[in-house]
Amino acid sequence: MNLTTELHTHVQSLRRYALVLTRDSVAADDLVQETLLKAIAKADTWHPGSDLRPWLFRIMHNTHISDLRRAKTRSDAAPDLPDPVARECQETQLELKQVLDALDQLPEAQRKPIILVALREMSYAEAARALDVPLGTFMSRLGRGREALRNIINGVSKGKLALLKRKEGSV
Repeated sequence: MNLTTELHTHVQSLRRYALVLTRDSVAADDLVQETLLKAIAKADTWHPGSDLRPWLFRIMHNTHISDLRRAKTRSDAAPDLPDPVARECQETQLELKQVLDALDQLPEAQRKPIILVALREMSYAEAARALDVPLGTFMSRLGRGREALRNIINGVSKGKLALLKRKEGSV
């Protein structure tokens, strides 16, 4: 009798044992399938004439133990893994990256006022003092910087970001 023919005679026994191990019919079917795949892949390690049943059950048992260990490792690691990023959060991060890239394109005289007011949350007067420039000069640089930033971002949004938003809308 060859291995393939003999495998067919043990499928029902393997299924019953898998149900006992997993207590779930879907998981049991997966375990039987994995066992048969491993048995076929390692057919050269089986000695013809020896009893196939214990060999198959050992493969199934070892596969099941490996699956349990893998599941335990995943559950132990789960608290340390970051939460999946929501699509809204991804879009926000993309927009933030585009704004920061646009900010890097501005001349330093325009970039610094924006950073001090928007990120450092300084008042206009405090930011002007920090840059050691008159308040009028500061306001002028801030206005020109904001306008340049809007133009850069609008140029970007007409490109990649607009394409992403169009794809989203058509889905």
